[in-house]
Amino acid sequence: MTDARPTGPRPLPGQEGTPVSRAGAAVVGIVVVVVVALAALLVRPALAEDPSGPGAATATPAAASAQVTPTGHTTEVTLKVKGMAFTPPVIQVPAGDRLKVTLVNTGDQRHDLVFANGASIEPLAPGATGTVDVGVIGADLDGWCSLPGHRQMGMQVHVHVTGAAATASPAPSDAASAMPGMDMPGMDMSGGTAAAGAAPTMAELAQTAEATPAHPAELAPLDSSTVHSYTFTVTEQRDPVAPGRTRTVWTYNGTQPGPTLHGRVGDTFHITLVNKGSMGHSIDFHAGEVAPDVPMRTIDPGQSLEYTFTANRAGVWMYHCSTMPMSQHIANGMFGAVVIEPDGLPAVDHSYVLVQSEVYLGADGQPADAAKVAAMTPDVVAFNGRAFQYDAHPLTAKAGQRVRFWVLDAGPNLGLSFHVVGAQFDTVWQEGAYSVYRGRSTDGITQGVTGAQVLSLGAAEGGFVELVPPEPGRYSFVNHQMSLAEKGAHGVLQVSP
Repeated sequence: MTDARPTGPRPLPGQEGTPVSRAGAAVVGIVVVVVVALAALLVRPALAEDPSGPGAATATPAAASAQVTPTGHTTEVTLKVKGMAFTPPVIQVPAGDRLKVTLVNTGDQRHDLVFANGASIEPLAPGATGTVDVGVIGADLDGWCSLPGHRQMGMQVHVHVTGAAATASPAPSDAASAMPGMDMPGMDMSGGTAAAGAAPTMAELAQTAEATPAHPAELAPLDSSTVHSYTFTVTEQRDPVAPGRTRTVWTYNGTQPGPTLHGRVGDTFHITLVNKGSMGHSIDFHAGEVAPDVPMRTIDPGQSLEYTFTANRAGVWMYHCSTMPMSQHIANGMFGAVVIEPDGLPAVDHSYVLVQSEVYLGADGQPADAAKVAAMTPDVVAFNGRAFQYDAHPLTAKAGQRVRFWVLDAGPNLGLSFHVVGAQFDTVWQEGAYSVYRGRSTDGITQGVTGAQVLSLGAAEGGFVELVPPEPGRYSFVNHQMSLAEKGAHGVLQVSP
């Protein structure tokens, strides 16, 4: 049999991908047609940058932790940062002593310190120092970094009282630990998220998708350029999820996913990253091969860095924020795709880019719930940042046209079984290899015409598929892990005559 594939990376036996069986009938009518327009969904202004700089910060003294006779003595302790932890992790304080804590941020990104009795130090840049009067200590007390996800990573400190019976003071969960300067509507600070509510319904998600412009999915055609320059600006803002429900997102250039980069093998990309957020951020391009120490470093608000890489290999490559905890930064919107075409890739009639991601809702207006991220229990799953948006605003083609879907699973946690209802893929390319090309297997063994029903991807994996819709209709594309499709990983390819 003659090998009709384009030139470029050749598939190896055993790399064909794992087929996923089709259970039951096609997905039917997920989206409820919304007649009433979404009214007055307010998007709050972007979060103000935290003014704390490299100098020292001092907090207001807090009330005593418990009823205890003051000794008149002050215990002074210095905490430092090591990785994603405070050291020492335990502070010993005699009952009745006043506690003063100095935090020296010896880490590589911003951290704050919040105690359960309300004493706190505002976020400190790397190298900065802050001091807080925690008050007269009469009971055990917990402290933590309240930046999203940091407490889950282990940034906690425990104040242990000596010389008296100690009763631990209750501490709110990480979900209730607000970043200083952020309002917390509906937040129960005693131990949880009171007004977060249940996960949005499909109808609610569809209503917001109907009222919101869709993220552009069409891949711009390549020109003759071999050098590409971009500025990526980090911002933080609120994004509507469902009527009356918003979340804070962290983005590159204000969108999730960020800009899709497009090039050929051998192209060079120059990226200027500018941090206009309220905390440290970074970027990691899987499409390049560079030592991560400098270009992937975390930069503070107001700082910038230069990141240059050459795309030596074809692929649908992920980029994302690599600041710890990475799961939190990705879950809050800091991801995107770099499409590097295989050599000799033939033109098609339509080329679309779809990036799946998971949304873990906290309280209204807040970033992702770190506990849900850790438990891998998303409330919403989306293509290109918004659930059901391509049901409300379908992608288009004509019957008999060839359509290529470039697909990336940004995660941060779950897999993707990409399927188009009513169609079959006659070309499948995944992580560097074809398994099917124009209706023929590439394994050198299979004879006759063949195809595929899904493109199976794990987190950070990418590939593309091609299909030719035979007749007009609405062809749903879904994550065939059906519970995830029902959470929003669903759209429509509208095929006209």
